[in-house]
Amino acid sequence: MRSRSTGNAIRTHRALTTLAALLTGALALTACSGSDDRKDDTGSRSSGTSTPVSTVTLPKLNGAHLEVAAVWTGTEQANFKKVLAEFEKRTGAKVTFVPAQDPIINFLGSKIAGGRPPDIALLPQPGAIKQAVRNGWAKPLGPDALRELRRNYAQGWQDIGKVDGKQYGIYYKAANKSLIWYNAKAFENAGAKEPKTWQGLLTAAQAVYDSGVTPFSVGGADGWTLTDWFENVYLSQAGPEKYDRLAQHRIKWTDPSVKQALTTLAQIWGKKDYVAGGADGALQTEFPASVTQTFTGGDQPKAAMVYEGDFAQVDIGDTKAKVGTDAKVFPFPAAGSTAPVVSGGDAAVVLKDSRAAQALATFLASPDSATLQAGLGGYLSPNKNVPESAYPNQVQRMIAKALIASGDSFRFDMSDQAPQAFGGTPGKGEWKDLQDFLKNPGDVAGTQAKLEKDAAAYGNAG
Repeated sequence: MRSRSTGNAIRTHRALTTLAALLTGALALTACSGSDDRKDDTGSRSSGTSTPVSTVTLPKLNGAHLEVAAVWTGTEQANFKKVLAEFEKRTGAKVTFVPAQDPIINFLGSKIAGGRPPDIALLPQPGAIKQAVRNGWAKPLGPDALRELRRNYAQGWQDIGKVDGKQYGIYYKAANKSLIWYNAKAFENAGAKEPKTWQGLLTAAQAVYDSGVTPFSVGGADGWTLTDWFENVYLSQAGPEKYDRLAQHRIKWTDPSVKQALTTLAQIWGKKDYVAGGADGALQTEFPASVTQTFTGGDQPKAAMVYEGDFAQVDIGDTKAKVGTDAKVFPFPAAGSTAPVVSGGDAAVVLKDSRAAQALATFLASPDSATLQAGLGGYLSPNKNVPESAYPNQVQRMIAKALIASGDSFRFDMSDQAPQAFGGTPGKGEWKDLQDFLKNPGDVAGTQAKLEKDAAAYGNAG
């Protein structure tokens, strides 16, 4: 879902202004030129994406067999398998997708202990890359993969795949995690407007509530969605430098800046009837359901808004809602002096060094693989040489353009920079602590104390 370089997440007003302008333009373009979009403008129903022109030379690998592990399911997994099928077609190798479980480091540990590691794993946290290197599992990228990576990626995206100066990771998939998706009909019925500030978000939420619709859907069963809420508020209020310090545990979670962010979140999480199903319902709602219940039910959806990244389009695609008309989006509002834009991603890491594994890594670093998956929807690439036209709708094209335009000026998801035991494990650490806070948002001090205790216990040190 989601090393500790201080250049790892989208910085400040410039990136925000770019994103806001691009998203506004995207919605206008979508409304004016719907015929330009393919049928797959929901992000999951492709209408015949063409194979990208080959830009990378790959060896013939007849007889080679590879295994690739990732914590991807459903449409996301199915689309990635099409990318692997293209690699098979070009090289003659056979590739098997291995479904992994969270936390993926534990999954890989059991595979390696049994003598059956996959050849490549897609790791969703920079902290997981570091652990794989420290455990002696990860292998450095070979010269062909390095050449392709340097040709197609900004330096910042290269750096977050490095450990001790060596390149191990290729960020194949990225996410813009500072977006709020909303049901256009619910907003229209309520007379609500797209907000630019936190206070504006609260005003829109009250208007929606007064119209008879619950304002927010929260996928609290997946603790990572709650860390993303926190990170956006914290980055906006505390600023990028303090964000970096907390990410590296150079300041404590008992810091007043954390208190401010949690108190701000409680204005939504603690407001009676503002969250679909209440806290108990939210804690039983997984992320995909949090999206789909926002865009089903006609004029009476279970909620009007759902926070999360561009990848929410995959789940919107499981409804009848059309992105850009029925399902619209605005940047996460400013809770402080500037609005936040936080990024995440999944990195391909070689675990069994071979000619075939390095060839697949090279392919994943090329525009060819990303262009193919971009056309299938619900996917965003940090590869700067993927053409905007590869994306299946105007909203997705503009989000991709904003990500590439940010260059090296981005902040990476904070919990993903932490050791996985603290920032990326169900039922423990930050995920569990924020789930407890969702259930009891009045306990700010207690939540801070638990976060600090777990950060120290699970080795979240800079």
